[in-house]
Amino acid sequence: MQEWFADFKADFQLNFIDDGRWRWIVQGLGNTLKITLFSLLIGIALGIMVAAVRSTYDKNKEAMSKHKGAGYHLFTVVNAICKLYLTVIRGTPVVVQLLIMYFIIFATSRNDVMIAVIAFGINSGAYVAEILRGGIMSIDNGQFEAGRSLGFNYVQTMIYIIIPQVFKSVLPTLCNEFIVLLKETSIAGYVGIVDLTKAGDLIRGRTFSAFMPLIAVALIYLVLVVVLSALVGKLERRLRKSER
Repeated sequence: MQEWFADFKADFQLNFIDDGRWRWIVQGLGNTLKITLFSLLIGIALGIMVAAVRSTYDKNKEAMSKHKGAGYHLFTVVNAICKLYLTVIRGTPVVVQLLIMYFIIFATSRNDVMIAVIAFGINSGAYVAEILRGGIMSIDNGQFEAGRSLGFNYVQTMIYIIIPQVFKSVLPTLCNEFIVLLKETSIAGYVGIVDLTKAGDLIRGRTFSAFMPLIAVALIYLVLVVVLSALVGKLERRLRKSER
């Protein structure tokens, strides 16, 4: 036991203490959280807009097609653009999208973290959009009619009546998407960003000791996911209480 503890201490010293290698883990964790948070904000904003367009078109397509006005044609074009966005983003790997963003679209930029945020945000937006669209389509049409009876237009009905109900129903799925996004950011090292996974790999490359740095990275991800899951559970319980 004493010998094992001595080996563990020496391995810990080599991987994290010597040359201040623990700073890579701290830097990587910071970049991972930063990319995840801002990507999530972009994904939610983008997802709400795309879901609103898609669900509005699907719910009002028949009514609008009778008039064939400029609004109908404009909505058809915007809806087609949204469907193309969803098809392309959901049909290609996120790592390929990240590489395209880094080496083609933003080839002249040196702000690696910003590029990763945009890439992951656009990717997340497609999945959030479909989650929210499913939630909106599941809301009974009587809710929309109730909004109109209160004097709300369609946009006001969506903001004040529909969206709050949708968020309650799709919250578990949205939070699961957030957890998936957190783990997806581990591929940011493909473009040289020192995220949490890349930090562990850098330490492994310097010390030629794979076990401790990679297990440490895995444990940090696990702790983050457990904490997020606990917060989500607490939020769900609070929302259920508010409905009573």
